[in-house]
Amino acid sequence: MGLEAHRPRNKARTYRRGATMAGKGGPTNLEKEQMFGMAEKEMEYRVDLFNRLTKTCFEKCVEKRYKEAELNMGENSCIDRCVSKYWQACD
Repeated sequence: MGLEAHRPRNKARTYRRGATMAGKGGPTNLEKEQMFGMAEKEMEYRVDLFNRLTKTCFEKCVEKRYKEAELNMGENSCIDRCVSKYWQACD
């Protein structure tokens, strides 16, 4: 699982698929399964990315021993920077 799920589709392939669907009155069962599979892979990719981001930034920014129930100003600032850098690196 890599960035393939995140990259935009090939325009020529999308155009051909659109022409196929228009000619038949809608997507075939195979095309529906393929679209569902692609959506499922995209969701898995996004969940994995979110989990890695959460784990990385939490370990980096939040102290192991909680002193307060809420994040303090330093932790909030660290998490903001960490998330911003993570998105830039993964985008």
